[in-house]
Amino acid sequence: MQLSDIPQIKHVDADNFFLLAGPCAIEGEDMALRIAEKVVKITDKLNIPYVFKGSFKKANRSRIDSFTGIGDEKALKILRKVSETFKVPTVTDIHEVSDAAMAAEYVDILQIPAFLVRQTDLVVAAAQTGKVVNLKKGQFMSPEAMKHAVQKVKDSGSDKAWITDRGTMFGYQDMIVDFRGIPTMREFAPTVLDVTHSLQQPNQTSGVTGGRPDMIETIARAGIVNHVDGLFIETHFDPANAKSDGPNMLDLQYLEGLLTRLVAIRKTVNSF
Repeated sequence: MQLSDIPQIKHVDADNFFLLAGPCAIEGEDMALRIAEKVVKITDKLNIPYVFKGSFKKANRSRIDSFTGIGDEKALKILRKVSETFKVPTVTDIHEVSDAAMAAEYVDILQIPAFLVRQTDLVVAAAQTGKVVNLKKGQFMSPEAMKHAVQKVKDSGSDKAWITDRGTMFGYQDMIVDFRGIPTMREFAPTVLDVTHSLQQPNQTSGVTGGRPDMIETIARAGIVNHVDGLFIETHFDPANAKSDGPNMLDLQYLEGLLTRLVAIRKTVNSF
């Protein structure tokens, strides 16, 4: 697929990486618009193709009392408002077959969570909406295995798919990025590196996932050097008080500096 397949996406001729960024979960309209406004200004300045990311529902939680959302329709309407306000495409993840058609009414890209990427019915339902499908690589899967997920999208009548690597399980409570997998997955589809989820530290005894946000730039730089097509970065203006995935999100105040340096690295890599 081509970036130009995505409605409203800008800067497609900039020869830059593209960016999926936003909060882990939609917590409310004001926070979503505030984050989107900031990221849109930065990406327009740096000529980065940008997609706003926000989960309308968080189905995969460690504890039953963890935040799952503000209501499906309410959150989806906020995603649509972000798109209409800032003229940018949006992406959200789906968890059940019935989510596909519902979410497709509001967003431009449907994301299949890593734990669910082998669920054939879910992948097929997403592909059949005609939307772009972002396939998160399972933490338990090899890069080579992702060709079958991409093929499911193609066999469903769509060629609008890309792959996102979000790290591989390393023991019980850590993740690691195997950069050898990037060129392998790029043979199957455009490939994105999910920088922030790759730095999660799951299965903590508290039931709340930890993270290493101090390593975000290290992982992002390595991804650019290894020719990823896009980056996925969850960001929030107050990560410590975010309702989901705060421990591994990037503080929004650091995003412009990070992206500025990554664009410079990308230009250098492109010159080789």
